[in-house]
Amino acid sequence: MLVDVVTAVHDPYAEFLPYAWRSLLQQSHAEWNWVVQIDGPGDLALEGLHDCGAAADPRVLLAAHGTSEGPAVTRNIALGRSTAPLIQNIDADDELEPDALAALAQALTAHPGAGFAVGHARDLTAEGLLAEHALPVSAGVLPRGVLLDVWTTEEGASYRLPVHPAGAMWRRSLLLALGGWSALRGMEDTGLLMAANALTEGVLVDVPTLRYRRHPAQHSKQPSKFTGGGCRLPSYGSARQYSAPLRNGLNRP
Repeated sequence: MLVDVVTAVHDPYAEFLPYAWRSLLQQSHAEWNWVVQIDGPGDLALEGLHDCGAAADPRVLLAAHGTSEGPAVTRNIALGRSTAPLIQNIDADDELEPDALAALAQALTAHPGAGFAVGHARDLTAEGLLAEHALPVSAGVLPRGVLLDVWTTEEGASYRLPVHPAGAMWRRSLLLALGGWSALRGMEDTGLLMAANALTEGVLVDVPTLRYRRHPAQHSKQPSKFTGGGCRLPSYGSARQYSAPLRNGLNRP
């Protein structure tokens, strides 16, 4: 089954694009396109894609919108350009494991009622080492709402997501029904994952599928101050408020 791999990129991450491209070339699942959407000024990103040969590959669908819109809007623009029934996200600075597309697509084929599939994420260090993490949920079907139930966000507790949201594979129909990636600052993929599982079951495959690069320029590591005014919940609180009503509404008799 055809998979559209969606990547939002801006120039500061251009240096990582050849590694993401190499990970796609190594996929055991051969039916894919790479839908790359450049956010803001994109000279470096375009140069990187040309230098590594990706821009010359007909499977690479490249576009830029010129303005700086952030990761959620940029992914959603790429989603609007996609046509495949399955959508795989990969951030510009991450890599897919060689069997990622095959394992996740097979999981969704085997579980037609599931809206998404996700695997294990391994941290990729600057030294090239891969670190694994135990998950609080078991492989197999993820019942509706379970990710929200086991998400550790209590005050004083260590922050912990049950699975890594950055490498999920989605049914395009579910992404469109949810409005794409959520407008939650710094929690775009987490909000989407929690909302999706509030509405439908997913599948966790018991293999690594994502190499999550740790580096100083990571968006999540950049200090910033919210200046929008008004009352702002912590990001995880926003994601909970975004997701919980979806599940609770479906629980009504």
